Amino acid sequence: MGEERVKEEALQLIGMFQLLPRLVVFDLDYTLWPFYCQRRSKRETPSLYPHAKGILYALKDKRINLAIASRSPTADTANTFLDKLSIKSMFVTKEIFFSCKNKTDHFRRIQSRTGIPFNSMLFFDDEDWNIEAASKMGVTSIYVDNGVNLRALRRGLTQFTENQNASDKNQRK
Repeated sequence: MGEERVKEEALQLIGMFQLLPRLVVFDLDYTLWPFYCQRRSKRETPSLYPHAKGILYALKDKRINLAIASRSPTADTANTFLDKLSIKSMFVTKEIFFSCKNKTDHFRRIQSRTGIPFNSMLFFDDEDWNIEAASKMGVTSIYVDNGVNLRALRRGLTQFTENQNASDKNQRK
């Protein structure tokens, strides 16, 4: 499925939901691209997972902010790859730094820089412990095991809506 077709399907999918996140956060390694960037040379030409670019463009078309939360120890390589893929400017903030812990520091910085509350964020990552930590902060977090794709986007938007509805019900009690 080509990038334009993925974008069209993602736009249709996003259009099915009334409640949308204000910010969608992506991990890089094995979420947007199928490798660890610290094991690659900056001279290489990187590639994204097949659905990734179409999904990014669809989210941008719907005026949903994008961010990166990556524990990569090679931020310079990650940023070079984002440039080479012509997607670096799509992200309102890029928190790319190594941490032995999960991504709570990444999310605190993202929240501080954007002013967007955790419960208005949707996050995609390939590591369970990052998903658990972000979820405890109030971020709707979706595990992806083979990169972000349309199925994961649907799961994320569905879970985000369910979390928002549950939060609204709790506030009315």
